[in-house]
Amino acid sequence: MPQDDRETIASLPGRGPFREYYDGPMLSRAQSIADLRARAHKLMPRFVLEYLEGGAGEEAALTRERTAFADWRFLPRMLRDVSHRSARHAVLDRDARLPLAIAPTGLNGLFMRHADLALARAAARFGVPFIQSTMSNETMEDVARIPGLRHWWQLYVFGGERIWHELVDRALACGCEALVLTVNSQVYGMREWDERQRIGRSLPSPSTTLDAARHPRWLASTLNHGMPEFANVRHFLPEDKRGFFEGAFWIRDQMPKDLGWRHVEAIRKRWHGPLLIKGLIHPGDVREAMEHGVDGVILGTHGGRQADWSVSALDVLPEVRELVPRDKALMISGGIRRGSDILKALALGADAVLTGRATLYGLCAHGEGGVRKALEILETEMLNDLGQIGVETLDQLGSNIVVPAKDPPALHPAG
Repeated sequence: MPQDDRETIASLPGRGPFREYYDGPMLSRAQSIADLRARAHKLMPRFVLEYLEGGAGEEAALTRERTAFADWRFLPRMLRDVSHRSARHAVLDRDARLPLAIAPTGLNGLFMRHADLALARAAARFGVPFIQSTMSNETMEDVARIPGLRHWWQLYVFGGERIWHELVDRALACGCEALVLTVNSQVYGMREWDERQRIGRSLPSPSTTLDAARHPRWLASTLNHGMPEFANVRHFLPEDKRGFFEGAFWIRDQMPKDLGWRHVEAIRKRWHGPLLIKGLIHPGDVREAMEHGVDGVILGTHGGRQADWSVSALDVLPEVRELVPRDKALMISGGIRRGSDILKALALGADAVLTGRATLYGLCAHGEGGVRKALEILETEMLNDLGQIGVETLDQLGSNIVVPAKDPPALHPAG
């Protein structure tokens, strides 16, 4: 077995060949999401990486998001015409270059100034939706001005009806295509690795400050105009809670612990476009969501940052597919790092996936160009994998294309 983190099954223990990720400045040389991640780790200070990478508790849910994909193997077919492979697919009944949306991630101003604009521009130019977070550091109006953008708005319910009423109304006025209600963050997960970077709620630890000072490029591109603000909700915050850390914790404290289906019903009445619920994982909750008239669900564990030791979205996907009619959207988030991950998700019943960390690695590594590169890498891998398994279009993917790794079924000539 490999004894060095640079070794693989292709290596002789202690002798190599050692495998190195490319973390240099030439974007064209990045071959995988892992290369972009390696450069992000090179450029970002420790506390930023903890926010980007960390999970809750033992980080078992975070780990499961990745290992779940390894539990499925492709069953390739040969002698199939794969001359005209395509990764295009409908997302919310509109054509997209990939069956993918960029996930809502908050506090992106920690990675670089105007990060949400960079993510949105890359999404628009590539041809996939961008979901902007309530905790974004750019106004939704500024994001909405990006030409050709499929703009979705992610909603947190906090601080009373007045706030979410205004956010929903503004999203309607901005022409947002869909509303994504996140429901698994009312009680925040215990993210101890991230918490250790601060003294209390608002002061970074001395070691954190020293480490940040060792990253001048990050300082210049991120904090040259001060800490980012929560541009869409700043006017709701008390005057003494409008700083970056103070605002984040105030919003966290205002999350209603009694969030329930009555809130979903009220939002459904006020919002006139597609309404998706993000953060469900239990099939029973998905069934209730269908009964309450939502237009789709996004399965996920909030990037492994909420309930630790939970199952992953992929674990429940086949069962949930049976509960969600085909005229409703079923998406998953969490753990997407390869084009093969997306193909497995679609084969098991997903209509599309969300990418969070994968595109953020590109953002941290190379800004807007890095986000586009991340999407191009996923597309290239998908097209290659389609050819390898004997499939031309994503509509041809199904449960006959993947088998469980631990208990492969008996194979029949016509199977």
